[in-house]
Parts: sequence; C-alpha cells; structure tokens
Amino acid sequence: MTESVRAPEKGANVWGQAIAAVAMVTALGGGLWAYGQTSESSGPPPATCSDETPGKPTGRVTGAQLCEALLRPDLAELLGTPAEDAKTASGSDGSVGLSGGKDIPMPSAEVEFDTYTVTLSATYDDLPVAGSESLLRDAEKRTVLGRPAVLYSDRTIRIAFRLDGGDADSGPGVPLRSLMVAKDAKDGGGSFDVTLWRADGMVPDDAVLLRLAEKVLPTVPGWTAGS
Repeated sequence: MTESVRAPEKGANVWGQAIAAVAMVTALGGGLWAYGQTSESSGPPPATCSDETPGKPTGRVTGAQLCEALLRPDLAELLGTPAEDAKTASGSDGSVGLSGGKDIPMPSAEVEFDTYTVTLSATYDDLPVAGSESLLRDAEKRTVLGRPAVLYSDRTIRIAFRLDGGDADSGPGVPLRSLMVAKDAKDGGGSFDVTLWRADGMVPDDAVLLRLAEKVLPTVPGWTAGS
C-alpha cells in the first residue's frame, strides 16, 4: 500500500522548487499551521489557518501571514469552483541554505481544494525577476500590479510512500502554472510566487492564475501599491 503526495519538479526555478519542498516536508511532519476537524454528522468543515503565536519580528512576511492572505473567503470563487471548500491550508517559514553558509528565507503557504491546489510564497534573495524568463519553461514576461513578472510552466513530482516501510517511489506529476512577481516596482531583488495545479492533470487556466494573483498579492503584509 502506498500514499502519494505531489511537489513541483526540480528544474530551472531553483528557489520555487525549494519552497515547495520545504512546505511538503512540513506537511508530512505534522507541522501544519492549519487543519480541518472531522465531524461524523456533517463532514469536515473548511480548513482554517491557525492562530499561531508570532515569533520574533524579522521584517519579513511569515508563512502564517501568507496563509491568512491566501485563504480568503472568496478563494474558491476566484478559482472558478465556488461550490468547493478548502480541504487543507498550511504555512511554512522555510529557507534554503547556499554554499558559504547563507540561508535564503522562503516562507510559503498552500491551500488545497478538490479541483485546485494553490501556493503563495515569498523569496528573499537579491535576484531580480526581469531576465529570469530565459531560465524557465514556457516563460512569458508580464507586468502585474505595476511590477515586473514572469508567467511560466513546470510540473509536480508524484512521490509515493510505502506504508510498509519500503523505499518511496517517484515519477512525473501534473502540469502547473506559476506567476513570479517582483517584490517592488524597481525589481530590486526577491519575489512573490503564486502557483496553481489541478488534481485532474489538466493545465491550469492562466486567466485564473492572474486573477488570483491580482487579488491576493495586495493583501500580503508589507505590500505597498506602486512601490
């Protein structure tokens, strides 16, 4: 018997893959900041982001704050699936270590529905968004909310864990679409990423992704219009 999970495939967008990997490990370890409680009479209620006690201020957005921004009341409607409720919602304050001992903070959040899974992440590096399209698959330069952005494709990895303790198995997953938006209008380094994939394996609609990003990103703590 196996249990399968999905994570973005390792490719040119190294930072994006690292965020997803951190979020997946957090979920598998039971460190979710949100959960749904089951009810025998009415079924599970919609997922909620928990009231985590904030840590020491860092001047950066946290995974819990990203979860709150993403899990908005109209999220299912923005995704075009208004009858669905969120099944899970989680946040993670992950980071990626680079050679030389430097860590790149990469907080992220993920919300799963029956049809879609959507993630929101922030990358605190010194890399501009402009020019990254040459490193990404099916990439298109865009301007979103007055900031440089790149719309691109990737694919999840299917990871099957054996419940009998045997070796895990992995293989190609489903296609995803992701939007990388500069943290400021001057593109001085760092980005927000909104990523979308479908449970049925169909390619997500770019119009849905763009509509979602334009509604969610301005609500992220620290976002300043026109800056």
